[in-house]
Amino acid sequence: MPYGDNTWLALTTEETLEPELPICDAHHHFWDFRMERIPYHRYLLHELADDLNSGHNVRSTVFLEARAMYRPDGPPELRSVGEVEFVQGLAAASATGLYGPAKAAAAIIGHANLGLGDDVNRVLDALQQASPNRFRGIRHSVGWDPHPEIENRGAEGQLADPQFRAGAQALARRGLVYENTVYFPQLSELADFADAVPDLTIISNHIGGLMRVGPYGNRDDEVLPQWRAGIDRLAQCPNVVIKLGGVGQPRYGFDWHLRDTPIGSPELAEALSPLLTYCIDRFGPQRALFESNFPPDKVSYSYNVMYNAFKRLSSAYSPTERAALFHDNAVRVYSINA
Repeated sequence: MPYGDNTWLALTTEETLEPELPICDAHHHFWDFRMERIPYHRYLLHELADDLNSGHNVRSTVFLEARAMYRPDGPPELRSVGEVEFVQGLAAASATGLYGPAKAAAAIIGHANLGLGDDVNRVLDALQQASPNRFRGIRHSVGWDPHPEIENRGAEGQLADPQFRAGAQALARRGLVYENTVYFPQLSELADFADAVPDLTIISNHIGGLMRVGPYGNRDDEVLPQWRAGIDRLAQCPNVVIKLGGVGQPRYGFDWHLRDTPIGSPELAEALSPLLTYCIDRFGPQRALFESNFPPDKVSYSYNVMYNAFKRLSSAYSPTERAALFHDNAVRVYSINA
């Protein structure tokens, strides 16, 4: 069965809807994991450009850390600087226009360990030096779940740790943003954290980390109400914005990556709408951002189909609201020179 293959994705083609609508893709990655057997082990500027130039009016993008191209040696807490150095070079290449009109990685989100407390300033200094004009903040994923079959990326209760919160305060004092990835049972913890650091802009990735597989599979009658309650609580925090995407990852419980023929945008929009419009309606159109999360989401659908689906499901919102969701919110949150 095909899985995340360009030849497979090409089996479903569509005309681009509303090709003039400006887009800032608020979340994608670059990496080159040559030794790992994963779909899209290489996703660099050429691969991204192929997707950006597939029909939609993508004007800029935001790069999100992916634990790629770290420095091979030196102090462990500074090795993530290598990733920002690497992406800064790709962004400069994109800015020449050689790869198309979109400014790829117009904003760069790196990684720093907020558990360092005030000492995280040393890392933030190095990250800003690596990208003086594009570095906008960090992602420190803290996803934790008690089920042993789920991969943890943080420690239990990490968001409440005083040292972690001190690191977050250091981030806030610099006017940088904090990208956060949790699992949906942690959404109330994230809201408590947001209340404790009110001056920090927090971006909740991938509709708050919903999971519908493994221990959360075939339990929508329990899982979805819990997720909605977490979204309700998080939306009460004015310093939090939410990203609309990431649902193409298999852990969200859809079988799109297993199909003989890739999903098209009408069916995709119908499936995504209950989840994404719930987030939009709770946060408001001024605190929500469409994201591709490519290449992880590319295992389920093409870039053109995905943005067609986003356009379909958002058609009931006003032109001003749609401009915010697709472009203006991301440009504002990430201080992108549009």
